[in-house]
Amino acid sequence: MSDRADRLAALVVEEGLDALLVSDLADLRWTCGFTGTSGLALVGPELRVFVTDFRYVEQAATEVAGFDRRRAPSELLDGLARVFPDRELRVGFDDASLTVARHAALLERLPANATAVAAGGLVARLRAVKEAAEVERIRAATALADDALEATLADGLAGRTERAVALALEVAIRERGAEAASFEPIVAAGARGALPHASPREVEIPRDTLVVVDWGARLDGYCSDCTRTLATGQVEAEAATVHALVDDARAAALAALRPGPTGKEIDAVARKLIDDAGYGERFGHGLGHGVGLEVHEGPRVARTGEAVLAAGNVVTIEPGVYLPDRFGVRIEDLAVVSDEGAEVLTGLDRTLRVV
Repeated sequence: MSDRADRLAALVVEEGLDALLVSDLADLRWTCGFTGTSGLALVGPELRVFVTDFRYVEQAATEVAGFDRRRAPSELLDGLARVFPDRELRVGFDDASLTVARHAALLERLPANATAVAAGGLVARLRAVKEAAEVERIRAATALADDALEATLADGLAGRTERAVALALEVAIRERGAEAASFEPIVAAGARGALPHASPREVEIPRDTLVVVDWGARLDGYCSDCTRTLATGQVEAEAATVHALVDDARAAALAALRPGPTGKEIDAVARKLIDDAGYGERFGHGLGHGVGLEVHEGPRVARTGEAVLAAGNVVTIEPGVYLPDRFGVRIEDLAVVSDEGAEVLTGLDRTLRVV
């Protein structure tokens, strides 16, 4: 992890800072390899300090290399006492993740020669471009999740409750070696599919309807994310038409995915097809987002996505159309941005599959 700390230190200098306080747990894991739930790191050209509490001292000894490891008393920030050079310093902190209370505690403990500077998103900027090993972990998580869904669908959908299917899917994910699901699976039948983040209910899935299933696995710390819209028999003509439209939008966006465009430019490719078909008002969310140590991270592939996409970004492409009180369709793939275009990690069929 020393290479990552070096890269972060270089970015810290580029931003006019002397050090960065890393407190977000996903950022901390990326920076120094720590997988516990209580820790801080201070990174700069002259500083590599890691602080944890009594519970994680031995764990940190095996996970965190290249840092001055310290055991803190009751307050982690107290572990940073006497580590700052005796000169004027600008110490960055992630204002996106640090609470007001923790910010106040930081200000109380900084020496008089140090100034706290809001510097949110520096580690996230580096995390957005995945290393080859990170891509392989996401690829493995995706393959595991694909297999778990296939096992769950072997028992059918109609007649089972949404909640039972979601629970079976989580169990299948864990049985295959995942740490957990990336998030609570969404299983939404019929009109419930028009709610993009519907919670599974204790209600039986009927025949001849659409079912939206959104799920993922977390393996070795890295997440996957996928959505398929399935059928439990013959569905109305418009449902099949919308499914084909959403799939066309997905394919068009993936064809345009490469280094250079911004996230909003890729979003616009899929959105135009759906707009032109008359369903634009029914596609209300962004086209996609980054996936890695967290299931939602940068870069954004949405109308607000200003960042330029780069080789190594791993993003979802997930257009959807939602018709209230009728049905919803979302089809989501996970893809790696490369110089050759998009490498799709998701292996499951995208056609309207009858289960």
